[in-house]
Amino acid sequence: MKIMFYSTKPYDKLWFEPMAKDYGFEIHFVEMKCDAETVLLADGYDAICIFVNDYVNAAMIEKLYQMKVKGILLRCAGFNNVDIKAAEGKLHVLRVPSYSPESVAEFAMALLLTVNRYTHRAYARTRDFNMNINGFMGTDLHRKTAGVVGTGRIGQSMIRILKGFQMNILAYDPYPNPKLDVNYVSLEELMKQSDIISLHCPLTEETKHVVNEKTIGLMKKGVYLVNTSRGGLIDTEALIDGLLEKKFAGVGLDVYEEEEGVFYEDRSNEIIKDENLVRLASFPNVIITSHMGFFTKEAMQAIAQVTMENAYALESGKELANEVTPEKG
Repeated sequence: MKIMFYSTKPYDKLWFEPMAKDYGFEIHFVEMKCDAETVLLADGYDAICIFVNDYVNAAMIEKLYQMKVKGILLRCAGFNNVDIKAAEGKLHVLRVPSYSPESVAEFAMALLLTVNRYTHRAYARTRDFNMNINGFMGTDLHRKTAGVVGTGRIGQSMIRILKGFQMNILAYDPYPNPKLDVNYVSLEELMKQSDIISLHCPLTEETKHVVNEKTIGLMKKGVYLVNTSRGGLIDTEALIDGLLEKKFAGVGLDVYEEEEGVFYEDRSNEIIKDENLVRLASFPNVIITSHMGFFTKEAMQAIAQVTMENAYALESGKELANEVTPEKG
């Protein structure tokens, strides 16, 4: 089986190359993202493997189908960047539904602790031997109310961590888990009552801009917001307005609505044209990281393993347990 890997970095080769040899696959790595032009590189390949900031629309799916590509392998859990309906009956789309929920949840907590206690700014200050702590006052998380939006595997991991701080947990999910010991409430109630809000849901038509002008208006003054899921869950302009109105005590973002072409790249010597991203980075109570919540050894190993298993199932005609279809989507 020949697989074209898009948007690859050195760490992708580290994990995928040895596993590909074990399966007898031929892999070609390119740093370019998958788009309407680069999709033509997949001619002669059996499958393509893409990441979060690649996209495959209906026209690209038609090209892949004509080139006799059999499948799209997503080395991530989300699938909002692929036209699933257009792929039906032409290409199989397979994802990694779970790799290491703890990696993302632990990173979400790290963002919360960092933005609350200003450890990132304190580190920069003390590097210059400025030991003044003025401006770094945080708040105790103990006994506060945390709202978790989305109670899948990652959301459940986050709930376990939050309970370690003896926090009162509220949760919202359109499909509540009856086995989960948590207080499910409406989204509006969660927004009103929470001191901390952490987003752990996929990006769909229903969840796009779940944090918007209206829901921000419902939130407490001094709320903390953390997003390690998908950037499109937050209306960026509404978030900036809320920050200017001092609605938020702190915001931790591992994802951004327009991150494509910026995240995972070195743009340090360039002028950033995205004014919203520049504005967000200018707030002293906002921390932005480059979509790295998943980035642990355990998660990378699991992602590579499941992706190769998906490719093997596709090649051998076995059951495609991790296939995404319009119904499953």
